[in-house]
Amino acid sequence: MAKDQLQVLNALDVAKTQWYHFTAIVIAGMGFFTDAYDLFCISLVTKLLGRIYYHKEGAATPGTLPSNVSAAVNGVAFCGTLTGQLFFGWLGDKMGRKRVYGMTLLLMVICSVASGLSFGSDPKSVMATLCFFRFWLGFGIGGDYPLSATIMSEYANKKTRGAFIAAVFAMQGFGILAGGMVAIIVSAAFKAKYPAPTFEVDANGSTVPESDYVWRIILMFGALPALLTYYWRMKMPETARYTALVAKNVKQATADMSKVLQVDLEAEQEQQEENKERDFGLFTSKFLSRHGLHLLGTTSTWFLLDIAFYSQNLFQKDIFSAIGWIPKAKTMNALEEVYRIARAQTLIALCSTVPGYWFTVALIDKIGRFKIQLMGFFFMTVFMFALGIPYHHWTLPDNRIGFVVMYSLTFFFANFGPNATTFVVPAEIFPARLRSTCHGISAASGKAGAIVGAFGFLYAADGIGVKKTLIILGFINFLGMLFTFFVPESKGKSLEEISGEAEQENAIETESGQQSIDDIKSVKV
Repeated sequence: MAKDQLQVLNALDVAKTQWYHFTAIVIAGMGFFTDAYDLFCISLVTKLLGRIYYHKEGAATPGTLPSNVSAAVNGVAFCGTLTGQLFFGWLGDKMGRKRVYGMTLLLMVICSVASGLSFGSDPKSVMATLCFFRFWLGFGIGGDYPLSATIMSEYANKKTRGAFIAAVFAMQGFGILAGGMVAIIVSAAFKAKYPAPTFEVDANGSTVPESDYVWRIILMFGALPALLTYYWRMKMPETARYTALVAKNVKQATADMSKVLQVDLEAEQEQQEENKERDFGLFTSKFLSRHGLHLLGTTSTWFLLDIAFYSQNLFQKDIFSAIGWIPKAKTMNALEEVYRIARAQTLIALCSTVPGYWFTVALIDKIGRFKIQLMGFFFMTVFMFALGIPYHHWTLPDNRIGFVVMYSLTFFFANFGPNATTFVVPAEIFPARLRSTCHGISAASGKAGAIVGAFGFLYAADGIGVKKTLIILGFINFLGMLFTFFVPESKGKSLEEISGEAEQENAIETESGQQSIDDIKSVKV
C-alpha cells in the first residue's frame, strides 16, 4: 500500500451517508431479524408443543415438554450457532465475504421452513426432526454474525461506522416485534375460527386439532423477510477491503466501489509481492503480541455478557405473574395461552429491549464503544445486586412492580451497552485477513456464555435459589466491566489505523525506501 491509505479505502472512509449504507443495513440485518424471530417464537412454540404432544389423560394441568426435550429444542440451536460462527467466520476470510454470505441466508430460509414442516405423528419423531432442522438453522444464523458485522464495517465510513454496525444488530429488535405480532395475529385468527373451552372445563377440547398448524405457521413465517433479501445479497459486490488487502486486487476493488459510491476512482498500483512480516496468521507470536489482549477482551466480555443476558429466562415467569398478564395455564385453552404470552413478551421487548438497541445506534459514535460498554456492565451489575441482595423485598406483592422496573432497566442497559458493543468492536479492531475469523471466535465465545446462562443458571436457581443466582450474575457483570479494559476504543478511526495495518505498511515502505538509499550509496561512481 502506498504511504497514504489506498484511494478506494479512503473514499469509503470519508463518504457521506448514502442510500447504499441503508440498503446494506437492511440486507445485512435480515439474518439477525430471523435469529431474533426464531429465538423469540420458540418459547411460545414449546408451550403449545407440550399441550399438543405431551398431554396426559386425567392430569390437573396442561401437558408440558419434559425438561430434557425442552433443553434439546432450545439448546440445539445454540450449539448450531456456535459451530456456524467458527466455521463461517474462518470461511469468510478464506473465500471472501460475498461468496459465503448467500450460503448462510439460504441455509436459514430452508431450515426455518423445514422446522415448520417437522414430520411425524408421535412426539419423538416431531421433536427429533425439529431439533435436527433447528441445529442447521442455528448453523446458518451463526455464520451471519461474523459476515454481517464484517461486511458492514468494511462498507461504512469511519464517522458513522459504529452506528451502522449497531443498526445491523438492532434488526434483532424488529425480529422480536415481528415474532410477537405474527404469533398474536395467527393465534387470534385461529382462536376466533376454532373456539375452545378452557383446560379446566374440557382438558381434551381445550387444544383443538388445528393448533398443530399454528406453531408451524409461526416458525415458517420467519423465513419470508430473509428470502426477500437473498437477491440483493447476491448483488452486493465483495467488500473493497477484502478485495484490495486480502485478495490483493486493487483494480477490482476500485471498480466495484466506483459503482457503489457512484464516483470515478482511479486504480492505484499495488505491490503484489508476499510479505511474511505483514501477513502473520492467527496462531503466531506476532498476532499474540499485537492482538492477543484484544481477542481476550472481545471473547471474555461477550462470554460474560451472554451468561447474564440469556439467564433472564429465570425471571420471565416472575415478571408476567407480577403484572398479572399471564393467568394459570389451566384457566386458558391452548391458543389463548399462545396469545397471552406473545402479547406479554412483545410489550416487555417494546418497553426495554428495543429502545436499548437504538440508544446505542444514536450514541455509539458520539460517546464511543468503550464508554458505552463500561457503562452498560456497570448498571447491569448495580441492578443485579439491587434485585438480588434484598430479593425477599421484591417478592412481596406491593413491591413487584418495582421488580419489573429494575428488571427492565437491567436489559435496557444490556442493549444500550455490551450486547451491542461486543458485536461492533470485533468487526473493527482486527486486520482484514483475520477480521471475520476473530469476530466468529468472539461470537462463539458469547454463544458458549449463552448456553451457560440459559441452562447452567436455570439449574443453579433450582439448586441455590434465585437470590444467590442474582448475586452471582452481579459478580459476572462486574467481571465484564473489568475485562472491558482490554478492548481498545475504535471511534472515528479508519479500520487500517485501528488494526495496525497502516503502520505495518508504512514501516515496510520505510524499510524498502531505506534499502534503496543504501543501495545507491554503495554504488561506486
